[in-house]
Amino acid sequence: MTLLYKNEWEIVLGLVASAIVFAVALWLVFRKRPTAEEIEYARRHFLVQSGRLVDGMLLDIFDVAGDAGEPRSMLLFSYRIGGVDYECSQDVTYMQTIVDPTTIRVGFPCSVRYQPGNPQNSIVVAEEWSGLREGLPLLPTYEDPDPLDYGRRRPGRGLRE
Repeated sequence: MTLLYKNEWEIVLGLVASAIVFAVALWLVFRKRPTAEEIEYARRHFLVQSGRLVDGMLLDIFDVAGDAGEPRSMLLFSYRIGGVDYECSQDVTYMQTIVDPTTIRVGFPCSVRYQPGNPQNSIVVAEEWSGLREGLPLLPTYEDPDPLDYGRRRPGRGLRE
């Protein structure tokens, strides 16, 4: 193939570049955008996979009106990282099968997962993980503990009476 003019290649490259720009523009217009619920699920899944754990405290559970007026259940919690106190909330409306808002005990400790570079990005409940606790931890109790034997510490001396 002999080129008669140098402009033939420039015309072909211009048409190809225009076709690529047109295809990218069509893709941007017609692509499926994630919904707010899908974005929130991806955030929770990311924090379950790569978030760090810290102890926190459940402060409150309350209902707020959503965009369309429907009630949303919000979980308010606080935690401390590096001497900085954080107070965050999480929407648990769509996780009714995982957590029942009526059984959450306000004032109880919980575990919080947070993103190390962005500590205010945190959760208490996700589909694969829950930081809620059933109750306060019970420490083992002993009815009659063995008395201390001081005889071994001081040879020849027992307990003074």
